Amino acid sequence: MGEGGSAAERRLGVGFGIAAYGAWGLFPLYWPLLKPAEAGEILAHRMAWSLLAVLVLLALRRVPAGTTRWAWVRDLLHQPRKLLLLAGAATVISVNWFVYIWAVNHGHTVDTAFGYFINPLVTVLFGVLLLREHLRRAQWAAVGIGAVAVLVLAVGYGKVPWIALVLAASFGTYGLLKKLAAVPAAESMAVEATMQFLPAVGYLLWLQGRGTLDFAHHGAANTGLLMLAGPVTVVPLICFAAAANRLPLSVVGLLQFLAPILQFVIGVTVQHEPVPAARLAGFLIVWAALILLTVDALRGARRAQAATRAQAPPQIPVEPQPQPAA
Repeated sequence: MGEGGSAAERRLGVGFGIAAYGAWGLFPLYWPLLKPAEAGEILAHRMAWSLLAVLVLLALRRVPAGTTRWAWVRDLLHQPRKLLLLAGAATVISVNWFVYIWAVNHGHTVDTAFGYFINPLVTVLFGVLLLREHLRRAQWAAVGIGAVAVLVLAVGYGKVPWIALVLAASFGTYGLLKKLAAVPAAESMAVEATMQFLPAVGYLLWLQGRGTLDFAHHGAANTGLLMLAGPVTVVPLICFAAAANRLPLSVVGLLQFLAPILQFVIGVTVQHEPVPAARLAGFLIVWAALILLTVDALRGARRAQAATRAQAPPQIPVEPQPQPAA
């Protein structure tokens, strides 16, 4: 619905956006509950149960009259380029999920927050390098400031902040591949989950054969939480799609900062991760870059909206027609 939606639709979109990014921000509280399962097994469950969750969603979804529920599958099978792009998307999001789960469960939640803070800058950079987009001076400045933040962290750590960089690069690549594929959210995720399903189940069977599978060996609560990894993955994506359909892109861009803020707060206050001066300096620098990027995006959105109004044809008042006598 975008910018032309009603106030009620915008409020609903904001609610969906908060639900999506809030859920992603609270993930650091969920993944540790799945222990003693290791990151690889948690990832496999996330992949396997996601397919079931998204298939249920597609089966329950209303379809327009005159169309069949699964017609999109046949159409997609005749587009090998899109399938290849979605295969790439499934691969990079698997890397992203594994690194994120491993990092959260090994005391690196603050590092994951930094990764998702710099993700918008990576996305902007991908637009320039791969999509030949042109940046304004403020955007270039934001990218440069973000690079300084990474350098400050690298010096402070004494090593490259690889968790943050892998998360930012993999999620940025995922977004790029999804943009190029241009497949609707639910259908896209169904294809990705289908591609992930067999490797995931194969890995779980391999763990079972070795006698190291944790699923169904640590009580009903742990088993249920592992199975919920599918819906927990799918529901925020549905909320995100609902928000994106109702809100201007600039508002969605602002809401996305909710997730890493929550991750940072959880890492510091709940998981008691240390935040030395060098790490805090890196965060402050990247926040400055994000503020610059956000202000520039809001100004651009206002200019585009003003230009659209200026180009709109004037409304010609319609004279009321005389009513016939009763």
